[in-house]
Amino acid sequence: MDTRQFTDCLLYVSEAMIASEPRLTALDQVIGDGDHGIGIKRGFTALKTLLSTPGFAAVDIGDCLLQSGTRLMTSMGGASGAIFGTLFRAGGKALAGHTEFDAATLADWLAAGMQAIHQRGGALPGDKTMVDALAAAAERARIESERPLAEALTHCAQAAMAGAEGTSTMVARFGRAKNLGERAIGHCDPGAVSMALILQFMDEFANRL
Repeated sequence: MDTRQFTDCLLYVSEAMIASEPRLTALDQVIGDGDHGIGIKRGFTALKTLLSTPGFAAVDIGDCLLQSGTRLMTSMGGASGAIFGTLFRAGGKALAGHTEFDAATLADWLAAGMQAIHQRGGALPGDKTMVDALAAAAERARIESERPLAEALTHCAQAAMAGAEGTSTMVARFGRAKNLGERAIGHCDPGAVSMALILQFMDEFANRL
C-alpha cells in the first residue's frame, strides 16, 4: 500500500471498529468496567473524522500512524487510549520516512508497538491484556515479513485472534479483571479482541485491493 491507500485502510478500520462497539462493550461488561467498547468507538470516531477531513494528508506511512495515534490517545481516554495510542505512535516513529506499507513494515510496526506498550505499562504475554494478541501477531509478522502484504496480514490477523481467544484461559494481572482472580477465566480480554479486530479489518481491506 502507498500512503494514500494506507490512510484509506485506517479509515476502513475506523468504521469497522466503531461498528464493533456492542461486541466489545459486552465483553468488558463481564470482566471490566464496561466502557471499553464506548472508548474504542469514541477514539475511532475521532480518527475517522481526522482521516476523512478534506485536505488531510500524511507525508508518509509513519506520519499517518503518528497522527492517528495522537488522535486516539487524546480522544479515547483511559488506559485504552494510552495503549492503543502508543501502538500507533510507536509505529509512526518506527516507520518515519516509509512511503510503502508492506509485510516488512507491518512487522516493524507491530514489534515497535509491542516494545513501547511493554515499556509503558509492563504487560507481557500471559497477563490477559491486548499484548497477548499483539505479541502473537508480531511474531507471525516477523516470520511473514517477506511475503505479500495481504497474505501476511491474513496470517497475522489469525494469530492475533488466536492470541485473544487464548486470554480466556488466563487470570488477569492488570485492570479491573485483576480483582476477579479466577472468575475472569472463561472470558476473553476486550483489549486483546480489539487488537485482533484492528488487524482483521486491515486484512479485509488489503485483500480487496
